[in-house]
Amino acid sequence: MFLKEIKNNFHEQLDALFGKDEVESFFFILTEYLHNLKRIDLALNPNFEISEEEVRKWEAIISELKTEKPIQYIIGETWFYDSKFYVNEHTLIPRPETEELVDWIVSKFPKTQNPKPITVLDIGTGTGCIPISIKKNIPQTEVFAIDVSEEALKVAKRNAIENKVEVHFILQNILDAEKLESKFDVIVSNPPYVRNLEKQEIKKNVLEYEPHLALFVEDNDALLFYRKIAQLAKESLTENGQLFFEINQYLGKETVGLLEQLGFKNIELKKDIYGNDRMIKCTR
Repeated sequence: MFLKEIKNNFHEQLDALFGKDEVESFFFILTEYLHNLKRIDLALNPNFEISEEEVRKWEAIISELKTEKPIQYIIGETWFYDSKFYVNEHTLIPRPETEELVDWIVSKFPKTQNPKPITVLDIGTGTGCIPISIKKNIPQTEVFAIDVSEEALKVAKRNAIENKVEVHFILQNILDAEKLESKFDVIVSNPPYVRNLEKQEIKKNVLEYEPHLALFVEDNDALLFYRKIAQLAKESLTENGQLFFEINQYLGKETVGLLEQLGFKNIELKKDIYGNDRMIKCTR
């Protein structure tokens, strides 16, 4: 069978569910994953043939996509900040907004001939995409990462190995921590921040497949993680150390207010590419 026939079938079965553009994106993710073909390769070879076994793989993936299972979980990988990361049901799928957070941090530490060593802590690391990307792009960092999930840390450790960087991973529930064991120049976190009242806004592919432990907080204490992490950061950041958060787009002012109450300086609220309040940076 020709791959272009698979493409037609792919659109016929999935366009109504996802829309033509997203299905097109899925198709080219899968051509690279299954056949190591980029979009240009297929354009240059429109009569590319695939075997019966490969056809069956496509059919199986189409069946999974019809359940709205995220394509990243189906193939077990995704790209984040120009690096490949393994994902599974124990980890959130890294988002473009989090790439923006990483880019903000990286931009604060330009490469120099004799860079000053920097210690970084990521809290709630999931796949490890934040600390691994920081380490790859700011080589002089010593990077630590905490997560409450042992299964998530297995994925993060694998990603560190695959990306050839050293990250010190720690199994810990940050809400139980009385203090952090070291001083850090940078603390970053993308903690759970979606309130239960916002569940109706969440798509099925997220709500039914991604880990709720990493997503949701109670409506009556939506800033629980921010308060705890900021309190720990107040004691554990070095002088003029920086705290970075990814935040709930609806709670920007409230999060800024919390950081002001705790005495942080130079608080900066930043919008993401979609125009939503999404990131905060502040100084101890």
